[in-house]
Amino acid sequence: MKFADVEDHMKKAIEATQRSFNTIRTGRASTSLLDKVSVEYYGTPTSLKALANISTPDSSTIQIQPYDRSSMALIEKAISMSGLGLMPNNDGSTIRLNIPPLTSDRRKELVKLATKYSEEGKVSVRNIRRDAVDAVKKQEKAKEVSEDESKDIQDKIQKLTDKYVAEVERVLAEKEKDITTV
Repeated sequence: MKFADVEDHMKKAIEATQRSFNTIRTGRASTSLLDKVSVEYYGTPTSLKALANISTPDSSTIQIQPYDRSSMALIEKAISMSGLGLMPNNDGSTIRLNIPPLTSDRRKELVKLATKYSEEGKVSVRNIRRDAVDAVKKQEKAKEVSEDESKDIQDKIQKLTDKYVAEVERVLAEKEKDITTV
């Protein structure tokens, strides 16, 4: 495994963690809240973004305009079942989601969820480290690299791991600040 590949995999783990954080609502309307909503459309799970135009006309409203009006009931049902705690309002041509202000208890739950996502991100980075170190040890055993080179590469991999774990922590701190800010 090349060092550049290791760093690339770690960057992707950070991006995946960031996407998970984006699905947590912070009291402000954001179209990314609906990223994980899947609609059963003609018997096939379809992402909401593929079925509708999603926008935020103001800081407390998400507006969903389906491309096919016959899918409105399906979209409403998917949002209601998504666990986001949002009630869709259907006016016949668009669906509006009002984002209520978060209670302090709900904020605490969301911080716990963000912490869980950050732990998953750190585990992912550490798994990448483990795989890379194992690959280096195999190369050393096969006499492809010397013992000193192996140690140097392992040290570099550890420094890279520390850097990306710190990045997960930074992103978590940012998200916690977003969640707890009233």
